[in-house]
Amino acid sequence: MRRVMLILILVLAPVMGSAQEDAGRQAAIQEVIQSQISAFATGNLGVAWGYASPGIQDMLQTPEYFGAMVERGFPMVWRPGEVTFQGLGNRNGRPVQRVQVFDAEGRAHLLDYEMVQVDGNWRVSAVEIVRAPTLGA
Repeated sequence: MRRVMLILILVLAPVMGSAQEDAGRQAAIQEVIQSQISAFATGNLGVAWGYASPGIQDMLQTPEYFGAMVERGFPMVWRPGEVTFQGLGNRNGRPVQRVQVFDAEGRAHLLDYEMVQVDGNWRVSAVEIVRAPTLGA
């Protein structure tokens, strides 16, 4: 019986460790996204900018341009209502966190946040609005 228990422990330990690692990664990713959304909500563009990947920063050049892009393109993130984190997936080798955000009028929006690690810290590398599928007749 002890041998069976030892074998089970040896077999399951890597799986359990991996699950804990995944949960830690998801928590860290969600913290970055929530922090960036909170920074937008309070008008702190410098803080929000700090959570953007170098690619986004290179493309938009300043926190002010970044803020203007978010305000126009992602108003539900600019002044959000409730934010709910859904599943963490993978796209092209990068983690993608699905987030449901309610806008000021109470409408729900789904967003996919693609993340990248920079110097050991998670950063937002892209945000995509998930369009609702069209229903056929």
